[in-house]
Amino acid sequence: MGLTINIYYTGKNGNAKKFAEEMQSSGIVDKIKSNSGNLKYEYFYPANDMETVLLIDKWENQSALDAHHKSDLMKQIAGLRNKYKLKMRVEKFTEIE
Repeated sequence: MGLTINIYYTGKNGNAKKFAEEMQSSGIVDKIKSNSGNLKYEYFYPANDMETVLLIDKWENQSALDAHHKSDLMKQIAGLRNKYKLKMRVEKFTEIE
């Protein structure tokens, strides 16, 4: 059963977009995409909110997501989130089989 996580990163002065750009340019996104169980990891920019970035993160199952949360990559992500002073709002969806 797949899990989809929507994470809204919100900041000021374009920091959410800078965060997403650094996540990509640093190679963190590519490392996450290569993790076992990751199905999608993409950023989107809401047209009506220039200070927010939406991450759509999809995993095969809860175990794959849990392994990701325990990885060293999460420390790197948290460091960047703090660097850019971002707030997060998270939504979690489970696929119906």
